[in-house]
Amino acid sequence: MKKLGVLVCTNSAIDYIKHDYQVGIVRSTVLMGGKEYVDYEELPAEKFYQMLVEDPSLFPRTSMASTGKMLEHYEKLKADGCDTILFITISSKMSGIYENALLAAKMIEDVDVRVFDSKSVGYIECRMVFQAWESYNAGKTIDEIIEDLEYIRDNNKIYFAVEDLRFLVKNGRLSNAAAFMANVLKIKPLLEINKEGAVVSIEKTRTFKKAVDRVIEKYLEETEGKDVETFIIHASNPKTVQYMKEKVTSFRPNVGPINDYLLTPAVGAHGGPGAITIGYIVNKK
Repeated sequence: MKKLGVLVCTNSAIDYIKHDYQVGIVRSTVLMGGKEYVDYEELPAEKFYQMLVEDPSLFPRTSMASTGKMLEHYEKLKADGCDTILFITISSKMSGIYENALLAAKMIEDVDVRVFDSKSVGYIECRMVFQAWESYNAGKTIDEIIEDLEYIRDNNKIYFAVEDLRFLVKNGRLSNAAAFMANVLKIKPLLEINKEGAVVSIEKTRTFKKAVDRVIEKYLEETEGKDVETFIIHASNPKTVQYMKEKVTSFRPNVGPINDYLLTPAVGAHGGPGAITIGYIVNKK
């Protein structure tokens, strides 16, 4: 491998994290109020969540990049001298981006294109991007880099709560939504991203506050005695972010820094305003 090119989908929300790595972003489109917006470039997170709060009748949907658009990204990296391309995508259980990326990879020659299913979303994808570059700069081969990404994929967990379940249900992102359809407006479930990369409900609660508390409890139970990197991802919910940080550190004073990151509109369209997660990655020994 002479030169590596790295791509990640917009669902990573990497736009909101400062970093020094070269990475191309394959962007989705947000459809809302009869208009189309390119994620982040035309509709940043702050504006998106403000629009939803100001007009509750708005219901956003998303449209992923086409195979042709992905091919354009591959061709640009090839033209820049990359002989190997790594594209890290949102979970294939949440979007068709992974499959489209594989199709595009078959359309280009003389480049080793690797499409990696993160089986997750948000910061997990970003952490994989950073790890890919760290591994590449350490002189690792593309196969060794993939192994490092597989470690992150197999050693993380995300729990989350949403204030309005309709966004997940109507956008078809909740795998076992049928159990909640009868009283979707009343239930505030505890949700997780499972090992297959699907969003599933695992417990039912009646208030958002209780769902948040259970999210914290699950995190504390699972990380007991483990060396982990902890993070919070949220849909413009700073008040609950602060509550989570204070609650976790009160039980786990030596937890280390808990960084928090925004959900970009392409993901927030499915979680809705106020959605919040706490997750962790088990640090490699």
